[in-house]
Amino acid sequence: MRAPVSVVIPTLNAEGDLPDTLLALMEGLASGVIREVIISDGGSSDATQRICEDAGAVWVHGAPSRGGQLKRGAEAAQGEWLLFLHADTILSDGWTKAVESHLETGQAGYGLLRFSDGGLAGRIVAGWANLRSRVFGLPYGDQSLLLPRALYLQVGGFQDIPLMEDVAMAHALKGRMQPLAYVAATSAVRYQKQGWLRRGRKNLWLIMRYFAGASPETLAKEYRR
Repeated sequence: MRAPVSVVIPTLNAEGDLPDTLLALMEGLASGVIREVIISDGGSSDATQRICEDAGAVWVHGAPSRGGQLKRGAEAAQGEWLLFLHADTILSDGWTKAVESHLETGQAGYGLLRFSDGGLAGRIVAGWANLRSRVFGLPYGDQSLLLPRALYLQVGGFQDIPLMEDVAMAHALKGRMQPLAYVAATSAVRYQKQGWLRRGRKNLWLIMRYFAGASPETLAKEYRR
């Protein structure tokens, strides 16, 4: 019986974070949960491809757009389940047991967010994110997302958009997602650089505008600024 899970990781100049992310996946390979790891790149100019090849991962590349990269990675995947993971997110020890126990449900699942080196501010923001995920069914991509291929195809897959691809997917899956018993530890660098309050306020504002009808392209320009 082939391993059930294909892991899809979108990257863009991820040489600093990717090795630790891949290392945390090794227990999935050892336990027979992971069938393949697919790196879907958006035009890296650093050592991302070499790291991918050294790890024995599948390399897929195309235009930079996280939604498009996730879509291409899913199209290349062969597993019955898809685990979408950011390049700067590390799954906690024992995550494979949580995944194995979830596979029988046929539902989508997501990890519990924690920020690496986030301090008190990180714990507060992560606590809110986990509460939001449970109450409103809106986990973000940095929490990781696990779902059966059949369900992924049923909701139309990831949209090829530069921003809000995770929000669009969560909205499509609303009512069919469950929190999983593992932690997805993601980098706090962007919050630390911009300020926790400023970054959190900006994210909330962008989401509100997205649901009000603003285009992902417009929001992506504001996000980059």
